[in-house]
Amino acid sequence: MTRLFLTAQGVYYVLTGIWPLVSMSTFESISGPKTDDWLVRMVGLLAAVIGATLLLGVRVAEPRSEVIALALLSAASFASIDLVYGLSGRISGVYLADAAVEVILAIGLLASFRLERGRGA
Repeated sequence: MTRLFLTAQGVYYVLTGIWPLVSMSTFESISGPKTDDWLVRMVGLLAAVIGATLLLGVRVAEPRSEVIALALLSAASFASIDLVYGLSGRISGVYLADAAVEVILAIGLLASFRLERGRGA
């Protein structure tokens, strides 16, 4: 299950990361207008790189702890920003949906990782 959560998170990050690079107008139509397009693209590139790294990490039978840490810390970082600025109204409420996805991914990954380690998988 750990590999499934890492794969889901990797795909999610790659797709959402490249979205503003492919079409800033559709990205802004969902997420709201942005003032610094370069910053949106940079965050997108970083998300895509994290996603690609997670996808590379699942190619082995047992993903390394560094890959698990990257996944958990990235999800926590995105969720934290989404919640702080989404709840304050500084960014679109759609980011609260992203926070929910991030929390689900992190909890699922952590639970599956602990379960698999507990039974020696």
